[in-house]
This record gives sequence, structure tokens and C-alpha cells, in this order.
Amino acid sequence: QLKNRLERELLTNVALRVEETDSPDRFSVSGRGELHLGILIETMRREGFEFMVSKPQVITKEENNKILEPVENVFLDLDENHVGVITEKLSKRKGKMTNLQNNGFGRVMLEFKIPSRGLIGFRSEFLTDTKGSGIMNTLFDSYEPWVGKIPQRSNGVLVADRPGKVTTYASLAMADRGELFLPVGTEVFEGMVIGERNRNGDLDVNIIREKKLTNMRAAAADATVSLKSHRNLSLDECIEFISDDELIEVTPKSIRIRKMELNCTKRISQKRKEKTHS
Repeated sequence: QLKNRLERELLTNVALRVEETDSPDRFSVSGRGELHLGILIETMRREGFEFMVSKPQVITKEENNKILEPVENVFLDLDENHVGVITEKLSKRKGKMTNLQNNGFGRVMLEFKIPSRGLIGFRSEFLTDTKGSGIMNTLFDSYEPWVGKIPQRSNGVLVADRPGKVTTYASLAMADRGELFLPVGTEVFEGMVIGERNRNGDLDVNIIREKKLTNMRAAAADATVSLKSHRNLSLDECIEFISDDELIEVTPKSIRIRKMELNCTKRISQKRKEKTHS
């Protein structure tokens, strides 16, 4: 059904490319950027399809035994108070500043040359850092030699370690660990990403834990507790947010982020093996 639907899409969507992989239920879909693919995913979701999406990757090509990757020009218009933060983040993503114009009115025009890989997930960070006042445009420049590893997401994630429903008591305990993506009462499963951690590395947490019921309690102890609101991630934000070992689970009713390996113990053993090999 998935294959037939993608083949139908190819008849009208001329910029789309679909390739079969080693697995019969897995397809490599190429398009013009995250927005193009996001529209296709959302359309299929509304039609009733259920599938999973991995992290987007840039299309490379090989010349003279060298891997070349696409490079883009980024044009930014932002408040001069935010120049330092944005310049630092783009530099970490292998961006090089090619032009800076300060007209003296409090706004600055910046131009960067950066690999397309470095822009995955940057737009949402840019809007957050500039408090919604920044303007960003990109234009394809050329193919240049592969620049190596580019850091994408600086923070880890909070992962549910068992199935159940999110409780208020467990959510309160996560306030100093990071930001949750789910409201209280949401059904979760083992390996599901429930929030963004406020430091490096992933953390497996018990988000369904309930308060121990005892007969020793202060009368107004629970009345003063306030729960911080959760952060709703749209499909576009999920595509930008996920890392290489995560998937977006798309269904007609929900869009969820999960780990490729759901079992907590197996994930830990895999990471240990990777560290020993490296």
C-alpha cells in the first residue's frame, strides 16, 4: 500500500524521487528540502497511512573519488543584540561568514556560506534565539568537499522506560531534568521520546510513577503545586529535532518520536559497543 501510494505521488509530484531499499517495507524518498517532504508526510497521514520517518539526509555526489555535499548561502536579518549567539551557532555548524552590514538602526544583515547539513534543525533555533524577530533566507550555492561531522542537537532526550500513562507526580519530578513534550494522561510506550533533556546524553525515566499513598500527609501540601506547560512539537519541528538513532512515528491520530531500538537495556549495550569500537 505504501509503495502504491508513493508511485501515485510520483505521477504528479515531479520533484520527488522514490528508491527501493534492501527491505521491502522501507523506501528512500528524496525531495526539495524538509518542507517538501513534510507536506508529503502530512498528506499521507491525513489519508490514513501509518509509517515511520528517519532523520533527513543531504544528497551527496562523488567526483574524482571525493564526496561532495551541497553548500548554501544563508541571508539573515536580525537584531544586533542577537548577532553573537547566531554567529557562534553557525560557526559550530561549519558556517563561514562572508558579509556583515550594520546600518546603524539596530538591525544587522549577515551572510554565511554553510553546508546544507548544518541547516537541518537550525531554523527553529534561530527563531527562538532571535525571539521571533529574525528573518532567514537560503539559496543553493554549489557542491563542495565533505567537511566532516557537524554537531546538530546539543541536548539529549528524555525517554520513557516502561509503558503506561503520564502522571502529574512524575512530570513534576522532570521539571529540573528538561522540557516535556506530552501532557498528563498521555499513553506512552517503552523507548518513546517524551521530552528534551537540559544537558548532553539521553536519560531513561519513569514517567508513569505515581505518588505513594499514605495516611500521613499535610492537608494543603498538594494544593500549591503548579505544573509547567508542555511543548507541542509539530511535524516540521519533529523532522528538525530528531537525531540519527530516532524515528518519527506518524499515524492519523498522533505524531510521536521514538528510539530505533525501543528496549532500554539493548540501547545501553549498543552505545557501549560503539564506544569500544571508536
